[in-house]
Amino acid sequence: MIGAGAVGAGTAWHLARQGHNVSLIDPSLEAPIQRNNSLDQALNGTTASLGVLMGHVFRRSSGRAWRLRQRSMELWPQWVERLNHPDTPLQLDSPLIQLASDPVESERMQSLANQRRELGLESFSSANSESHQIPWPNPGHGGLCSHNDGRIDPLALQRALRRSLKTEEVALLPARVTALHRQNPDEGNRWGLELDTGHNTHYDVVVICTALASALLLQPLGHEFPMEAVLGQVLDLQVSATTKAWDHWPAVLVCNGVNLIRHGHNRLWLGATLEHGEEPSTEEPSIMRRLDGLAPNWLQEAEVVDQWHGLRARPSGRPAPLLEVLEPGLILASGHYRNGVLLAPATADWVGQQMMNTTKIPAS
Repeated sequence: MIGAGAVGAGTAWHLARQGHNVSLIDPSLEAPIQRNNSLDQALNGTTASLGVLMGHVFRRSSGRAWRLRQRSMELWPQWVERLNHPDTPLQLDSPLIQLASDPVESERMQSLANQRRELGLESFSSANSESHQIPWPNPGHGGLCSHNDGRIDPLALQRALRRSLKTEEVALLPARVTALHRQNPDEGNRWGLELDTGHNTHYDVVVICTALASALLLQPLGHEFPMEAVLGQVLDLQVSATTKAWDHWPAVLVCNGVNLIRHGHNRLWLGATLEHGEEPSTEEPSIMRRLDGLAPNWLQEAEVVDQWHGLRARPSGRPAPLLEVLEPGLILASGHYRNGVLLAPATADWVGQQMMNTTKIPAS
C-alpha cells in the first residue's frame, strides 16, 4: 500500500483485517500526527482536511458517486466502533446543517428532504428555524438538516488508524516510493518498488493511494492519469460576538458552500477555498469570509488566529475518485478530490473486493 492518508491507511487496516499481509509505505509515517501550520507549505490532504461527511445530502440519487457515499455512510459507524480506543478516541459528530442561499435552493432542499426522510434529512423554513436551534442570525431562506451527516476529526482518525495498524501487524515503512517496476511473476513477486532510502522491495499486489503523486508513479508504466491540484485554505477564527445559539452549533454548518465548524471555546474553523494551482491566494480567505454577502457581522469581525492550506488531487477528464484495476496486481485508489475522508471506508471496501481472488500474500 503506497500512501498513508485516510484512504491509504484505512485500506491497509481493512485489508489486514481481511487476513492479507500488508505493508504501508509513506514518508509521513515517521512524523507526528499534527498540523504544522505554515503559510509556505501545504499540508497533506487528510491533515489539511476538516473531515466533513456529506453523504446523505449529496444532490444525485444514482450513479457511482452516490453509491460510494451511501456505502461509506453505512460503514463509518462500524469503523468508528472498531477504531475507537481509550488511547485514540474517535467519534462521529452530527448533525450537518446547510443554509439555503436563495428561494430556489430552499425548494431543492425541501424536495431532497422529502425524498430522504429515512436517511435523516429534514428541511426547515425561516419561520421554524428557531425551533430547530439554527445558530444563524437570519436564515431567511431556511435550509436542510442532515441528522446522520456531520464530521470526523481527521487527526483523531489518523491516530486511531496508526494504533490499529500496529495492532493488525501492518508493516509501516517510512519511505517514499521513487519508482515502480514490473517483474516476471514466474520468478516471484509481480512488482518491484524502489524507495528513497536506497532499498528495494517486492510485492505481488500494489495499491496506489498517493493523490497527486499517483500520476508520477504510473506514467512510466504507460498509464496516464493526470490530476490537477486544487488548493484549499482554512481559517481558524476567534469569535468574540457569539450568538445566543452558539452552544447548539451543529457538527458542521454549511453556508454558500463553506463549512463552519466550532472547536474549543469561541473558536471556529472556516473552510475551505477552491483555488487552482499550488500557491495560496492572499485574497481568497477574505472572499470566503464574506460568504457571498451572507456572513453575519460577528463572523466578519472575528480574529484570525491561525490558518493553513492543503492540496486536493482532482482527476483531469475523469470523475473522482479513480478506482481501477490497471493490471494484475496493480490497483489505483486515488484522486478523491474533496472526499478522501468521507470515502475512505467505501474505497477500502472496494479494494478488498478486488483482492478477493488474490491469495493471502504480501501486499503493498
